[in-house]
Amino acid sequence: MRRALSGFGVLLVILLAGVKTLAAGPVHDDEMQWKDQWVWQNLLAMFASPGEPGKAALPFSFQYGGKPAAELLPLWERKLETRKLDASRTRHVLQWTDPETHLRVRCEAIEYHDFPTVEWTLWFVNAGEKDSPALSDIQALDTCFACPGGRCSLRWMNGSRAVKEDFQPHVADLAPGQTVRQAPNGGRPTDGVMPYWNLQSSDRGLIAVLGWPGQWAASFTRDQSASKAPRGYPVPFSLGQELGQSPGLRLRAGLEQFNSVLRPGEEVRSPLALVQFWTGGDWIRSQNIWRRFYVAHVIPRPGGQVPRPFTATCVDDSFPGMLSNAASVIRSMDIYAAGGHKFDYWWTDAGWYATDKDWYAGAGTWEPDPKRYSKGLKEITDHSHKLGMKHVVWFEPERVAPESWLARNRPQWLLGSGGGMRLLNLGNDEARRWLADHIDKLLVEQGIDLYRQDFNIEPLGFWRGSDAARRSGMTEMKYVMGLLAYWDELRRRHPDMLIDTCASGGRRLDLETLRRAVPLLRTDYRFEPVGSQDQMYGLSLWVTFHGSGVYQDSPYVMRTHMNACFGYGANVPSQKPDFALLAKMDREWRQIAEGFVLGDFYPLADYSLANDVWMAWQFDRPESGRGAVQVFRRADSKQDRGNLVLRGLDPAARYEVLNLDGGKITAAGKALMTQGLAVELRGAPDSAIFTYQRSP
Repeated sequence: MRRALSGFGVLLVILLAGVKTLAAGPVHDDEMQWKDQWVWQNLLAMFASPGEPGKAALPFSFQYGGKPAAELLPLWERKLETRKLDASRTRHVLQWTDPETHLRVRCEAIEYHDFPTVEWTLWFVNAGEKDSPALSDIQALDTCFACPGGRCSLRWMNGSRAVKEDFQPHVADLAPGQTVRQAPNGGRPTDGVMPYWNLQSSDRGLIAVLGWPGQWAASFTRDQSASKAPRGYPVPFSLGQELGQSPGLRLRAGLEQFNSVLRPGEEVRSPLALVQFWTGGDWIRSQNIWRRFYVAHVIPRPGGQVPRPFTATCVDDSFPGMLSNAASVIRSMDIYAAGGHKFDYWWTDAGWYATDKDWYAGAGTWEPDPKRYSKGLKEITDHSHKLGMKHVVWFEPERVAPESWLARNRPQWLLGSGGGMRLLNLGNDEARRWLADHIDKLLVEQGIDLYRQDFNIEPLGFWRGSDAARRSGMTEMKYVMGLLAYWDELRRRHPDMLIDTCASGGRRLDLETLRRAVPLLRTDYRFEPVGSQDQMYGLSLWVTFHGSGVYQDSPYVMRTHMNACFGYGANVPSQKPDFALLAKMDREWRQIAEGFVLGDFYPLADYSLANDVWMAWQFDRPESGRGAVQVFRRADSKQDRGNLVLRGLDPAARYEVLNLDGGKITAAGKALMTQGLAVELRGAPDSAIFTYQRSP
């Protein structure tokens, strides 16, 4: 990344010098035209002449019987079905059938009409009567991006490792002949790196995203020679198209390991692949178009609504071994009630189930501990409901401890061996059905409002150690398909319930997961403000609903942890709640919370892990003329004044800007986007929150 600001100075003349200060929307006409052309060239063109071999200009690849799909598919029987789903989406189903082995390949693609976006998933089914040849090297995304002028930059970010650098954004110019390869650690899809990328060449770019809650791999390879653009738009195009041109950069992303025969009737799939096109040269604008797409077409909608931000508290860390008990939890709730403070959700974390050891030793026994919760969890969920709060409860159904109920009674459902932790095999239909029924029963009988699913074990070794001969990658395949089916079944039975995805924090944040769940705890690295600020910065470029938590602390630290799910509170009983502080933080958060989910996000400083700089960002809702700015002076900074140059405002309008610590001004949008908003922070560390509203 660029050098961080050692002083504050003018903060945004800065990040995007020379870029127009436009709002994120609307989508540009040329972006939609680019998408339309790409869909035709890369998905539909080979079906234009049904009686002739089709040209294999497709954005994916695989090997079948040792031969590439580009050679096979033009010779197979093929058909195309297109159906408009609604005003925003059209579904294209492309299908090929091998006349010899009867393998059917189906590409289910969704083309969006409100965004320059298309996504697809491949499905493979053996419709024959014997084992198929080996299917291998499934790359859901295998396409090329032209780089006019020869320069091509790649933006990506870290995944979670429970460290300060979680979600750190990166940018690199790829040199001719250079290859960048990425893959997560241990089978959790965002352990170490996120499968979200933004490519840019000249004033155009391509966002590419992969959805697979397992082990994926991606590579970005620059061509050796100078790159030329294909005819028309400098569009991404598949290898085989425009063969006389240099492709620029080849992007391949898919399963890291799969090489397996398919048995008769067996079906497998690829990861979900998505591309979104952008123009205009402003990569921050492209990220905000993505954020809007995320709200419109990705984020789960319990009850048909975008989930509203909420506050939550959890005091279970204060119990030895996290082994909470009903009496203490109820007493904690009553302490807050007596102080006049109410959260949106009370949060019961690990340790409520039957075990007399630490919390991790009970995973696999999903029943309330009869000694510590003699009346079940219903006693505490009823109490939270009585006090006007909903209730979150933690589960970790995939990890199985050696002395748990599952380990003793259903060992045939488990992956792994020996006396250590094992994995409940969600690829086993019987195990998955039992889990769905059992968790559903607990949710209903125990009065649970929000289901939190954690995953504190690396699954890759279990998967690969369980593969049979000639079936490499099949255990992971069935497991991932089972996991998604399990979540879908829970959502079918509880359409108004939100699901939380947690995997040692944020290690399962791929697109398929985030279609079904939101991360209420984005990382297990919390409390320390510099890392938490930078995590908010990085993840907000891609995910609009995420959360964190902090014990009561200074406003500087607590403001650092404000986001869509704002967890806070005293570490009862070791701390007494500071009700005045908590009430102030709650009021401030409620004035800005909608922007975390629905707003455009603008960084107002360079990303930096240094402790001697300022950090700031803006959430803007141009449709309503509202927004918020959060700014932090870190502990070693010597600068006490600066100007925040805002973005996305109406230059002809006037805005009332309110400092939540006191004071307000009225300023023209043009002035705020050129001269900036003057800020003074006298302490070190220190912070401020500003809200603004466009005048009628």
